[in-house]
Amino acid sequence: MNETPPESEDEINRRHNEKKAKQHAARAKILATKTEERGLLIVHTGTGKGKSTAAFGMVMRCIGHGMRVGIVQFVKGVWGTGERVVLERFPDLVTCRAMGEGFTWETRDRARDIAAAQAAWQTAKAMIADPSYSMVLLDELNIVLRYDYLPLAEVIATLTGKRRDLHVVVTGRNAKPELIEIADLVTEMTLVKHPFRGGVKAQKGIEF
Repeated sequence: MNETPPESEDEINRRHNEKKAKQHAARAKILATKTEERGLLIVHTGTGKGKSTAAFGMVMRCIGHGMRVGIVQFVKGVWGTGERVVLERFPDLVTCRAMGEGFTWETRDRARDIAAAQAAWQTAKAMIADPSYSMVLLDELNIVLRYDYLPLAEVIATLTGKRRDLHVVVTGRNAKPELIEIADLVTEMTLVKHPFRGGVKAQKGIEF
């Protein structure tokens, strides 16, 4: 029985190049139909780590393009974080307001948490209405919505009514279905494994 001779490297490369050329042509055809440019409502949720981290990555991209960004942190208080130290070096491009009182299990004061959330929301609305911002990050907004510290209907109306060219990023676990419904991009971080469960505490450069 005659065996098929193995392909030469030249033949393998030729078929590979043909395949990639077809893929490139197909992608170019798809991209040609994507002509709309507008601000997006982006939601990062889920139990896994990386929701705020990914959001701050987009903040860094905006800075690189000279775009102005407003940040409201609904839960994280004044304790230091690496990203905040970095962003302080770009005062002309970034406004970062850490307005939380800490996590709810730390304050144990519902009235205080609600007051902090409402104050942060007023700041957030002002940033959303400010035409100088290209992006507004509402860090951990999902958490205060989960506990009903803010009127969901008002939040949804504000985000739906944002100006067309503004990007808004919302982070935090347990995103409300109503928020997911109106969002343009939703990413759910899935927890597979976390060192905290093995007794490892939060570490500089990783969690803060």
